[in-house]
Amino acid sequence: MSTTIDTNKKSLTLSAKFSDNWSSDLLAGFLVFLLALPLSLGIAKASGFPASMGVLTAIVGGLLTSIFRVSPLTIKGPAAGLITICSGAIIEFGGAEQGWKIACAAIMVAALLQLVIALAKLGALSDFFPHSAVHGMLAAIGIIIIAKQIPVLLGDDPSMYKGEGPIELLLDIPNFISHAHWHIAIVGIIGLIVMFGLPLIGIRLLKKVPAPMVVLMLTIPLGVFWHFRETEPAYSLVQIGDFWGSVGFNFDFSLISSFVFWKYVFMFLFVNSLESLLTVKAIDDLDPYKRSSSYNGDLFGLGAGNFVSGLLGGLPMISEVVRSSANVGFGGRTKWSNVFHGTFLLLAMIFLIPFIEMIPNAALAAMLIFAGFRLAAPKEFIHTYQVGKEQLAIFLVTIIVTLMEDLLLGVASGIIVKILFHLFNGVSIRSLFVAHFDKKETEDEIYIKIKESAIFSNLIGFKKMFMSIQNDKKLVVDLSETNLVDHSFLSFINHYKNESIEHNRPMSIIGLENHKAFSSHPLATMKRKVK
Repeated sequence: MSTTIDTNKKSLTLSAKFSDNWSSDLLAGFLVFLLALPLSLGIAKASGFPASMGVLTAIVGGLLTSIFRVSPLTIKGPAAGLITICSGAIIEFGGAEQGWKIACAAIMVAALLQLVIALAKLGALSDFFPHSAVHGMLAAIGIIIIAKQIPVLLGDDPSMYKGEGPIELLLDIPNFISHAHWHIAIVGIIGLIVMFGLPLIGIRLLKKVPAPMVVLMLTIPLGVFWHFRETEPAYSLVQIGDFWGSVGFNFDFSLISSFVFWKYVFMFLFVNSLESLLTVKAIDDLDPYKRSSSYNGDLFGLGAGNFVSGLLGGLPMISEVVRSSANVGFGGRTKWSNVFHGTFLLLAMIFLIPFIEMIPNAALAAMLIFAGFRLAAPKEFIHTYQVGKEQLAIFLVTIIVTLMEDLLLGVASGIIVKILFHLFNGVSIRSLFVAHFDKKETEDEIYIKIKESAIFSNLIGFKKMFMSIQNDKKLVVDLSETNLVDHSFLSFINHYKNESIEHNRPMSIIGLENHKAFSSHPLATMKRKVK
């Protein structure tokens, strides 16, 4: 069956083939809305923001960012990966309403820097960060989310764990269990069973229903049956309050001259941009129409969305991977699925607030624990080990330092460890950040001989060179004179080769027969054998 979607750049505009694809995008947008509503509420609450501000963020992400040249299939909204930064910012900014409003100001400044980065076409800077450190960062975020949501799941009094770090929270689990409110805990445990069990059921119809919606269908009636509103503490249920009264200019720049303000500006900017760009890359791989998104275009749209979200009191938004991959699975075709998802969320805030306030917070905690588990699943550790022991060491260092300190120090530690590994394995200081290569072009072929090393820290130079190639001549990449070729470079060059083949441009990678791989993984780091 032929498709009605153009795969050229025109398909990236908001108006692309609306008449042909609106029904598919409408259905996908509605199903993503069912997934996004509870997650947006839970992420906001866990971040220390008013719960409704999570929905506001997703509304802005759906309705505003889509007018820019963002990736056609990504869904914009609040993300679990930023919970740790948001909650930490609010605490360090003084807590409560003051902390929330100063955090919004930091989000606005980070958004302006995001716009500058996009306009300067610096989206490719994300390639500098090694895969193992990035995945270690995400795994650490997942562990922190799980640690923070366990007492919420069990219905513990928030005063019991206020101010505790992730390691303290994990060590305090026996205490949380002994003080659990068991009606609340049962609701949370049911939510966990659904979130983890539903994907394992082989019934096709059930797989079409978002698991968070099934959780709400089961836990809201339980909360009503057990009279949560009358018998349990106020923190047991979601509280929206006067949503429309709270939407306004909710920012406070009173700490803009302080170090802590700028620390969080750069943490928002770094994690927000990096996680978004990684999502765009992943969703492009899933796109059945093989469109290539503009990283800088997506970053610009996010910057605009983040500025408006912070202005109105919302959270930082990203191109969120779970909702975006669900959008692809639900049959979304263009950016209109993101618009429809935002529209349905807006309608929910107009008509469904009394219903939303019946949601048990333990049910949201179950969803967030599942989101955290996806980031820190055992398969992530196993996969990293399979790529190479040195990758696992970088991964673990990033996790440990992040849990003990913060995200920026965690990623910086991972990068430092990887650089030390490369220096130990013969990478010269002069090639650490500079791409060395010879490029020759004939009538039929482009021949590129890469020299010294091809690693994460000089990947930007190599990528710029490869992306400058505009013709369809045969491309030969010779790695025979490299001392070391790392996992990040091999991931890039193999992805580039696959794209070249898809566009009917022949490409070959030669010269690795005298290199020894650090593991049996096809993209493991390779070192030239000493003769």
